[in-house]
Amino acid sequence: MHKLDFFTQKRLSFGLFVMVLIVLTYATIIFTEYNVAKGFTSIPKAVRWATANFYPDAAAIKKLPAILAKLSDTILMSVASATVASFFAFFVAIFGAQTTRINVWFSVFARGIATVFRNIDVSAWALILLFSFGQSSFTGYFALFFVTFGFMVRVLIETIDEVSTDSVEALRATGASYFAIITQSVIPSCLPQLVSWVLFMIETNIRSATLVGILTGTGIGYSFDIYYKSLNYNAASLVIVVIVISVSAIEAVSNWIRRAVL
Repeated sequence: MHKLDFFTQKRLSFGLFVMVLIVLTYATIIFTEYNVAKGFTSIPKAVRWATANFYPDAAAIKKLPAILAKLSDTILMSVASATVASFFAFFVAIFGAQTTRINVWFSVFARGIATVFRNIDVSAWALILLFSFGQSSFTGYFALFFVTFGFMVRVLIETIDEVSTDSVEALRATGASYFAIITQSVIPSCLPQLVSWVLFMIETNIRSATLVGILTGTGIGYSFDIYYKSLNYNAASLVIVVIVISVSAIEAVSNWIRRAVL
């Protein structure tokens, strides 16, 4: 009887969720005056246009060395922002975690930093920093850095509290110093998850760097923007192909490293 009530409650909850979703979708369509029929009928036209215009040709292939040079800049910027931000985020997370915090106010401050930096989108950071650094690599780097820093502080706080509690308590019981607790318990316990999250942020930053490049005039995103705005769709499509291949390759390498580490 209890199982029947449980499944009935689950079905009612799911049905309510679907109804709310339908109502919100319909309200959004009405509010934005979106033509659903026109949207679906435009898909075949878009596919025909892409097939006829959006593909790499011989002239686009000649631009491949320049595109790869911009891609290398984007990858290096993404890796640098992810690794450096993760390095600083780890120390902030130590002060923010319940297990290793020195003072409750340090914990509140660290979590507040994580919330602010994480909840501002990378494109918003790029536009904010554009006023300070202009169209330069610094703008893209710091935009990726701030978002990565906020995200990594948050996940590392949760990781430290999740995996280090027992070992930290054991070391405290033996009278170990705070530095010994960090080096002998927290870092070894969190290292596999830290590597996994850093790899994840490298992948994420490479994807985000394309949008950041369009806004800041740097990297592979700037190349796509230039080609697309000049109506050179063949070269723009080659940029897309290069981005997809590079992200897929980096994701494959990241998965291999995760399996080796974890």
